[in-house]
Amino acid sequence: MTITTLETAAAQPQAAMELRAAGVSLGYPGRPVLTGLDLHVTPGEILVIFGHSGCGKSTLLRGLAGLLPVTGGQILADGTPVTGTSPDRAVVFQDDALLPWRCARSNVELPLAIRRVPRSQRRKQAAHWLAQVGLAGQEDRLPRELSGGMRQRVQLARTLAGQPRAVLMDEPFGSLDAQTRAAMQRLLIEVWRSTPTTVVFVTHDVDEALFVGDRVAVLRPGGIEAAVPVPHPRQAKAARAPETAAARARLLALLQGQDPAATASGNGAAGHQGLATLPASATDGGPRAAVTNNG
Repeated sequence: MTITTLETAAAQPQAAMELRAAGVSLGYPGRPVLTGLDLHVTPGEILVIFGHSGCGKSTLLRGLAGLLPVTGGQILADGTPVTGTSPDRAVVFQDDALLPWRCARSNVELPLAIRRVPRSQRRKQAAHWLAQVGLAGQEDRLPRELSGGMRQRVQLARTLAGQPRAVLMDEPFGSLDAQTRAAMQRLLIEVWRSTPTTVVFVTHDVDEALFVGDRVAVLRPGGIEAAVPVPHPRQAKAARAPETAAARARLLALLQGQDPAATASGNGAAGHQGLATLPASATDGGPRAAVTNNG
């Protein structure tokens, strides 16, 4: 599938967004989930948040989106404090969250209508993005007439139609079968390569994390344990490479509160102490994330 540029778009996409959390605590009254968390997501990269169910991945994503206010510290988008939601920071949920009474085209048009894009332009842009995700000819179908994978494609099209500068994805492919999930991963990467967008991608699947991301930040209850660079981002043939196997083993060890790399270097088991900010570098045309935790 080839991603093309929409000449009729109302405006050219802006640059990808930088996201930063400084000493952030998140949670609910009487139930802190994350504390003292520092996070730096560089513009245009794919940062994967990896961890067990219940460790706070969705809580972190909601904080970055402005859906959940911080209880300590600060979240910044391009240096500006996040105090609420913004169309520049779009969220893709595991549940496709489509409006059941609106056809695929009308669902995709929704963020454009919110931005007061003229109706004729909305229709053209919706058709464009549905074609980009492989749903040309399906514009008039209702969500109940679409498969789970097709509904997720509509959600992705709706998200991208709003031209966000950061896309926050909460286990978006977790409910799909293996074949459809792999197809959606490839589609996401193809769209990302053609669009100046920062992506924060939440998953509990280590193989998905190592395929999609530039770096994988391991989240455990309380905060981020460490971040691991992906040796061959978005290269399916590298899944069996020794470097990928080593990264996979380290991620799984970190998930259990152990860091074999730190132990081998004489630094002791990895925890929340002594994690230095990771350097930024570029691979596959995408920058890297730097993630630390002060908690």
